[in-house]
Amino acid sequence: MESDKKQNEFAILQEVAKTLTSTLDLKEVLNKIMELIAEIFPNSDYAGSLLMLDEEKEELYFAVAVGEASQKLKDVRLKLGEGIAGWVAKNGQALITEDAYQDPRFARWVDELTGFKTRAVACMPLISKGKVLGVIELVGREPRRIKEQELQLLGALTDFAAIAIENARFVEKIKQLTVIDDVTGLYNSRYLYTLLETEISRSLRYHTPFSLIFLDLDHFKSVNDTHGHLIGSRLLKEVGQLFRFCLRTIDWAIRYGGDEFIIILPRTGKKEALLVCQRLRRALNDAVFFEKESLKVQVTASYGISTFPDDAQDKEGIIKLADQAMYLVKKTGRNAIAVANDGMAQIVSTIS
Repeated sequence: MESDKKQNEFAILQEVAKTLTSTLDLKEVLNKIMELIAEIFPNSDYAGSLLMLDEEKEELYFAVAVGEASQKLKDVRLKLGEGIAGWVAKNGQALITEDAYQDPRFARWVDELTGFKTRAVACMPLISKGKVLGVIELVGREPRRIKEQELQLLGALTDFAAIAIENARFVEKIKQLTVIDDVTGLYNSRYLYTLLETEISRSLRYHTPFSLIFLDLDHFKSVNDTHGHLIGSRLLKEVGQLFRFCLRTIDWAIRYGGDEFIIILPRTGKKEALLVCQRLRRALNDAVFFEKESLKVQVTASYGISTFPDDAQDKEGIIKLADQAMYLVKKTGRNAIAVANDGMAQIVSTIS
């Protein structure tokens, strides 16, 4: 019987290793971890959660929650050190209790929020390279001592899980580096086509338009010539931040190259896109950069707008038409907006 038990444990650990190395997608890794916990604790009264540590805010959030209270836990955040999960994350030590209400570290307000009556708790830290990434927490309605075999398996799972999470995060960072422009912090041109494919697919599926703004800073070379390339690069970053501040959270800002930017406006027709573009133009015209350094740099831009599917039916066409509209502005005085209409571009008078 003992040999059968050991063989079963070994089989579970093999499955853990196999499953957690089958993907490097962070969301998939987190979900697979919780699926494996369900296998280790079949038909039990335990509900499982995986909480990740937000290092910047020093808070834990429920990345994956299973059970009847899962929906209510989505917006819950625990300060580092708060509750049993917070204590485990802060101290990097496991904590097992048969009755959470007898433990002064237990955060009762979470039960009051969810309506779940917690009794037994088993909480294990996810540690990689000496750093706590989060915790795995199991809670049960009945006072129940976790078995030694279950504890060992849970410990082994958290070790594997921490490595898998660290690897997935590393891959995520590498992906970010390949799609983020290092000067402005905006998306780069490499990622532009992926974004456009996504928006075209969404537009066709839901029968909604989206618009694209192509803009080029006016006389940017003179900024470099007058103040140097370092100030020029900093100006690009400041302009990028200004655009992001003016846009909705669903909009995309991309540095296309040099001093050219592209903005994608999902679910936005031409009239609405023109209003957005006018707002961007006013904000940029009014902005004075590097005042604290007594430089007082100002810059304007030339803008072109195109809309899918009215003006073009593919990503190359939508960029080309907005680009042509922008160049029409360049040829006729700069610091204005032109829109594409029926394959042609026309200047739109704007309010200063």
